[in-house]
Amino acid sequence: MVRAHTNSVLFQVSADGGSLEALTTRRNGESDHVSPQFLPDGKTVLFTVRSAGDSQIVVQPLETQERRVVLERAYGARYVPSGYLVYPQSGTLMAVAFDLEQLEVTGSPTPILEGVGESGDPSWFAHFAFSDTGTLVYVPTGSDPREGRILVWVDRKGAEQPLAAPSRAYNNPRLSPDGQRLAVNFADAVWTYDIQSDTLTRLTFEGNGAFPLWTPDGKRITFISTRLGPQDLFWKPADGTGAAEQLVVDALSKTPHSWSPDGKFLAYTELNPTSAGNIWVLPVDGEPEPFLQEPYVESGAVFSPDGHWIAYRSNESGRHEIYVQPFPKTGAKWQISTDGGGEAAWVQTRTGQEIFYRHGNKMMSVDVTTEPAFTSGKPKLLFEGEYAAFGPRALYDVTPDGQRFLMIKESEQQVTQLNVVQNWFEELKRLVPTE
Repeated sequence: MVRAHTNSVLFQVSADGGSLEALTTRRNGESDHVSPQFLPDGKTVLFTVRSAGDSQIVVQPLETQERRVVLERAYGARYVPSGYLVYPQSGTLMAVAFDLEQLEVTGSPTPILEGVGESGDPSWFAHFAFSDTGTLVYVPTGSDPREGRILVWVDRKGAEQPLAAPSRAYNNPRLSPDGQRLAVNFADAVWTYDIQSDTLTRLTFEGNGAFPLWTPDGKRITFISTRLGPQDLFWKPADGTGAAEQLVVDALSKTPHSWSPDGKFLAYTELNPTSAGNIWVLPVDGEPEPFLQEPYVESGAVFSPDGHWIAYRSNESGRHEIYVQPFPKTGAKWQISTDGGGEAAWVQTRTGQEIFYRHGNKMMSVDVTTEPAFTSGKPKLLFEGEYAAFGPRALYDVTPDGQRFLMIKESEQQVTQLNVVQNWFEELKRLVPTE
């Protein structure tokens, strides 16, 4: 059995169980490996390599581990038993004949079906599947409910108030420091939304743009982009003037999480070939410094309101929990969640400090104090609801007073249509002859 993993490479495990074994390693400039499929011989894996705003479809025999590129600028391919590779391209299914013995394509890719829905988030897959007997089923464009996500305010008791923003495939909303605007990503770009004027404005144009984060003074927005490399960190004036500046230059993928309140440090997660995620801190006037480099999945770092502590998510216990450590590190550590948790946020309310986190559909709260010593209370449930979740990074934001949460609500509609094509293998032979 083979699957993609949280450290962006592929792992394999025996069908009888056992430990995970790394199957692939990332090379310079690669961000991750996704969409794996065993070919019929059971000894070769077909998968997608994503890097620098581009992607390749590759094959890799388990014995030799020698990777071979079979298609450039393509992703999400599936092998069809009748001898083809099929993959999505901007809502169109493409097909090309594939030689299993030589592990190479023969001929040129041909469009075979238009109007196939693709994921509303950056997961790089299309909504189609086929049976061994030749029946195709797919979700047509416009039928995926994630294309109709809405932004809602949710108070501490779970009462909702939708924003006026139009429905989009929203991800990663972040409120500006003054609470008048928000930054969010959809359609491979970062956008700002003025709450008062109900105006959406596109901020990024080159490469994919995602994971926006306001600087504490509200003048810039930090984000990741593939314009120069795999998920590199950039920032740009929030009003759209001026060019984006790259903050860190290396070949590893990064995700920004939190600015210190004084704007001097940026906490982010970095993925490298030997770990599932390390937390780093970037001084604005210096070089990146590791905060946590351990053999666990660590992410979602958020600074405390005074900037002297960092809350983060780690699976060191065997499941994801929220922890706190001093910043800079002293070796001290406290576990905040008790039954699993992710997507932490930390605010200073009228009555004290609170760390929020999510556990499944539950929004949890923990009272904490940092003076004269760090202490944390018992987690308590605030509300429960069906809202978009991510885990490694909070897919919501909270007002500075901790009274309202900006959440993403999935469309209440289900997939409205499934199209079925029978005798699809015969149709493939007609559209893409192999001889």
